[in-house]
Amino acid sequence: MNHETNPTARRALAPAVDIVEDADGITLRADMPGVPRDALQVQVDGDTLKIRGDLELALGEAGNARYAELRHGAWERSFTLSRELDSAHVDAVLKDGVLTLRIPKAEHARPRRVEVTPG
Repeated sequence: MNHETNPTARRALAPAVDIVEDADGITLRADMPGVPRDALQVQVDGDTLKIRGDLELALGEAGNARYAELRHGAWERSFTLSRELDSAHVDAVLKDGVLTLRIPKAEHARPRRVEVTPG
């Protein structure tokens, strides 16, 4: 059954995402408006990072909405992680509808300084 004929069917929406890399890892920011923290799932399975947040927005007490695109549904994205990232140490924060993930680089992938000794 498609969403056009069943308006209450849940559909997955792809949140807008920004990914920034620095010398120590990556920071991923995903827009997840309407998702409470207890309805958010962040999962790492092998080299795949999955984020999902179920949303249900109240439309108000004035009556039924004539049209609403984001009434029920979920935000959902998945990413393939580089082997340079340490997926065992992902930090996740949800604030003001934005999920921020920090994934550090693995020790072997971080830049390091090599000391040169006199010969």
